[in-house]
Amino acid sequence: MPDETIIDGEVVARDEKGKPAFNLLQNQSSSKARLVFYAFDLLLLRGKNIMRERLTTRRQLLLDEALADLAEPIRLSPVFDVPIPDFVRSVKAQGLEGLIGKRRDSVYEPGMRSGAWQKMRINRGQEFVIGGYTKGTRGFDALVIGYFDDGKLIYAARTRNGFTPALRDELFVKLRKIEIDTCPFANLPEKHAGRWGVGLTAAKMEECRWLKPVTVAQFEFVEWTPDNHLRHVKFVARREDKEAASVRREG
Repeated sequence: MPDETIIDGEVVARDEKGKPAFNLLQNQSSSKARLVFYAFDLLLLRGKNIMRERLTTRRQLLLDEALADLAEPIRLSPVFDVPIPDFVRSVKAQGLEGLIGKRRDSVYEPGMRSGAWQKMRINRGQEFVIGGYTKGTRGFDALVIGYFDDGKLIYAARTRNGFTPALRDELFVKLRKIEIDTCPFANLPEKHAGRWGVGLTAAKMEECRWLKPVTVAQFEFVEWTPDNHLRHVKFVARREDKEAASVRREG
């Protein structure tokens, strides 16, 4: 790289099939994941601020000047000139997390969400059984969810995302009617909370209120982690048409 040059990009860990794997990146010090740096923008070139140049101009300078000797493990992020619906279908089919769109004539705006660029997360989703909750200042704080495997309820995640105040109140009224004294999850407590605290240890379970595992709801999430937890979970809606005992892990 030339001196006094700043590139915007992202380090990505790739699995054995070449797909990005967030968990491999988290644990790259103990894994054999292949790390790649994807460069996608240029802010400063040889001391000159070029953030007010068009994106197309900045990327051409990035390729011709800043990364003239481009080599692995550094790559220029590709541009896909395809209709958005086709792109979304492709991302979903490959099980990728999402996509980013930028206006070609946009300037670089640090820390701003002007609408010149957008991030679209392509979440996965399925039904899960609500087996508990943690108390909050307004009813519940987070739901504790899982799925059935060989007749046993298996803990998968906790989530506080996806609730409006009115929905939270309505759901809490229903959940309080089915509280029970004992934990319905067969795989709890867990020994460790995990890197992001999604594991339910014995200490963390003291904050939980348990429920009869009969309530089913639809949830969105990004992926299953290697320790069988869900990442970035969001409540979507209750599923009154689904029997709790029929809820299995999908994928």
